[in-house]
Amino acid sequence: MSRGIALFEYLFQVPANRIGYTVLSLPQLKILQEVITLSVFVPFAIFYMRAELKWDFLWAALCLVGAVYFMFRGTQ
Repeated sequence: MSRGIALFEYLFQVPANRIGYTVLSLPQLKILQEVITLSVFVPFAIFYMRAELKWDFLWAALCLVGAVYFMFRGTQ
């Protein structure tokens, strides 16, 4: 199961990094990679692994939203 999830994540990240590096900077790609990783992992942890939903997930998500904002605010 874990290899399937890693493959699913990998299928999004590798093309995004190869295509994205022509448009985005390396720090922007890294932030996007973290967002993709957590977008896949958090639902897996909650629904499959039965992890308890905590307020920390919300605060971490808000920090990621802030990171995305600051990385992309100067680009248009």
